[in-house]
Amino acid sequence: MISARISEIQGKISSVCKRLGRNPSEIILIGVTKFAPTEKIKAAIQAGITHIAENKVQEAQKKFPELKKKYPQITCHLIGHLQTNKVKDTLKVCDLIQSVDSLKLAQEIDKQAEKLGRAADILVQVKTSGEEQKFGTDPAEALALVAEIAKLKRIRILGLMTMAPFVDDKNIVRACFKQLREIRDAAAKKFQGLPNVKMQYLSMGMTEDFEIALEEGSNMIRIGRAIFA
Repeated sequence: MISARISEIQGKISSVCKRLGRNPSEIILIGVTKFAPTEKIKAAIQAGITHIAENKVQEAQKKFPELKKKYPQITCHLIGHLQTNKVKDTLKVCDLIQSVDSLKLAQEIDKQAEKLGRAADILVQVKTSGEEQKFGTDPAEALALVAEIAKLKRIRILGLMTMAPFVDDKNIVRACFKQLREIRDAAAKKFQGLPNVKMQYLSMGMTEDFEIALEEGSNMIRIGRAIFA
């Protein structure tokens, strides 16, 4: 059952947090719904999930409006790569865009948010894995990108996101997460006092590696298969 799977994940979160001296209530568990039918998503929400995410804008458009109408307490995320021509549609159905990896994309988000008369909450995606097939700004350019995006009027930068590679070597995975935490810490110090830069979320960790991510400071984990498969 969906509820049992969620309880198991929450138990693991609590166990890791207890060992680390962290508060498990500070960890946001996002249900990644990309392969899940609406009925399973509803079951997850009824079991306590308050954050859901999609990889593709088209899927978000199909699922999120109906779910948001029935469950107004949920927060809807986009975690997949976003093209500039999909920004307008994304802002209409998503509360947080986690995959902003360029100034060009941020500028389009700012432009469309202005048209909609609202602010846009984002995370900056950083490619700590170094893999060519993954999206994200280069770690060496992350602070400069945050600085440029911070100049835009309608965007609120709430933190950073990354994806670790799917490898057996846990040291490689851990290094990716550690690097993002270090960038977050540097950004929090550098941009302290800017009203539109909060650095409150460190989104990293999925089904295969969320426990390592928690050990390295993640407070937002993205779980799909372990909930919905």
